Amino acid sequence: MNLSVSVMPLNSPPRESMPLILDNLPDPPISFSGCPRRTRLQIDLMLLAIEALELGGSEAMLTVAKDLELQGIIKNRVHLWRIRSTNPLRRSYTRRLLTLEEAKAMVIVVCHLARRLTVLIRQMLLAYQQLRDKQVPLEHHFRLSEYLERFRAHFRSRMNPRRAGVAAYNSDDKLNNLAIELLSELLFCTGTSGMQRFWSSLFDGEV
Repeated sequence: MNLSVSVMPLNSPPRESMPLILDNLPDPPISFSGCPRRTRLQIDLMLLAIEALELGGSEAMLTVAKDLELQGIIKNRVHLWRIRSTNPLRRSYTRRLLTLEEAKAMVIVVCHLARRLTVLIRQMLLAYQQLRDKQVPLEHHFRLSEYLERFRAHFRSRMNPRRAGVAAYNSDDKLNNLAIELLSELLFCTGTSGMQRFWSSLFDGEV
């Protein structure tokens, strides 16, 4: 009786398995390698909003990545910076591809941090609505004003002013509106199936 035996070469490195949590997000039917421009841009802006909401935001991203066993994808602070530098609006923009695995890992981190900040996000959106209804300047709410000021500072220091997409936000009011839109999107991420819906929205019009 002939037996067929398959033997792996001794020098063959073990195949690294992807974290199971990535299976919560389906692969979009994109026909090219790497994530599209809009996906890269939006993920980084959401992270920028989180940094404006929470001091030590980038450290919190690394901590969440470790807690969720995503450190094989988001390895360290330098790798996190490289991932975020795939945003074409950044001063530090590189033409490096953002892989689907990296994008999934970043979306998972965004959504987990957003859930942790849910109460604060709701309070600030409510305050914004109340101030706008009463036509009161946003500076009258300290916490909201602090968030907007930090977001404007982060955006201006990290984005390339020569890019048309950055030049469009050439005033405090326009940047404030962007910061509020991002707060709404972060709240969207905290809802039922929010992570999956946010992930799908990143590829709208791209598939």
